[in-house]
Amino acid sequence: MAYLVVRGGARLSGEVAVDGNKNAALPLLAACLLTSETCELRNVPQIRDVSVMVELLRSLGATVEGVGTPTLRVTCARIPSGSPDATLVGRLRGSVMLMGSLLARVGWATLAEPGGDFSARRSISTHLRALQALGARVIDHVVGHRLEAPTGLKAVSMYLPEASVTGTETALMAAAAAEGTSEFRHAACEPHVVELCEMLTAMGAVVEGIGTSTLRITGARALKGVVHTLRGDYIEAASWGVVGAVTGGDVVVRGARALDLEPTVSVLADMGLDCDLRDDEFVVRPSSLRAVKRIATGLWPAFPSDIVSLVTVLATQAEGQTLLHDWMYELRLFALEQLSSMGADLFLCDSHRMIVSGKTPLRGRTLDSRDIRSGMALIAAALAAKGESRVLEIETVERGYAHLVERLRALGADVERRD
Repeated sequence: MAYLVVRGGARLSGEVAVDGNKNAALPLLAACLLTSETCELRNVPQIRDVSVMVELLRSLGATVEGVGTPTLRVTCARIPSGSPDATLVGRLRGSVMLMGSLLARVGWATLAEPGGDFSARRSISTHLRALQALGARVIDHVVGHRLEAPTGLKAVSMYLPEASVTGTETALMAAAAAEGTSEFRHAACEPHVVELCEMLTAMGAVVEGIGTSTLRITGARALKGVVHTLRGDYIEAASWGVVGAVTGGDVVVRGARALDLEPTVSVLADMGLDCDLRDDEFVVRPSSLRAVKRIATGLWPAFPSDIVSLVTVLATQAEGQTLLHDWMYELRLFALEQLSSMGADLFLCDSHRMIVSGKTPLRGRTLDSRDIRSGMALIAAALAAKGESRVLEIETVERGYAHLVERLRALGADVERRD
């Protein structure tokens, strides 16, 4: 395990460019299984989660070229097995999205329990319900999940029990190769779901209602290879913006669409952040921050849960009291209790709500990364703190942020990665 030494107190300044959307890269890689032709994905983030998904595809028989670069060429000419490597599955929750493609391509899928952030708390029941509705049968299995569709998948019209992003993506990939037209209501409509819809359309499926909560998809008998360029990661862009803001710095973030950043930037502006948002550019300047009475996460296009940890740190440097309410996931806010040892004034109401009273000076401490986003939030807190901090298990954060140390140093941060 590695850790990050952070010597706080410096105002960050400079420019940072974001990579392609992490949350789009994983389903797009899973969708490559749907065709025997080559798919080329460009602007792929060079992060640990992508590396694991690439190895999962290889464990299924795929050929992947360009590993370690932003352009991957994936060829799934022959898929001899529907059982991806169990150890790799245990490292990546996004591995669950392989089920839809495998059922469509080989007629069966055996998946160990997916790992990743909050694995015990994030159900895959929506995925299983959708696949069963499309004609797959759940087979009793000792460990993990076994599904079979020996006669193929059939179109379905259904209401998804929750607007799960990966559940929607799994259903779409299975339906792209099913006979007939499927309709999914209460579907997720995040930007990365839109990207998957666009890629499936380019592959030969017909997708209607893209960007809405009702999606209609007509499957194709034979899907074809495509070239797709990923959009910039708006969660990463917002993260760098908050890192700049919490240190009182001047930071320009490039590469993400303004439309995707709006739900986050509107809240940051309410907190008094002096910023500009233009397409492909998010500019943050030194600001006098103020508390917002309540910040609540929600389904897109509401404030995203992936940013609530970073905004919690920002609230410690804002005058007044803010209630943070992440009703979507338990445990995410628990990881931020560590801020109390740094001098932050926090009150954890329950597993979904936290009250932050600011402005409070922060002191350096040893901190523990629990998941990708809270880990990045703790790095932001360490950068704003006086003295030296250690952020443990930095590999967790590197799952979602490429070239983390190099980018921090380029902005003027005094950081060092140690084993």
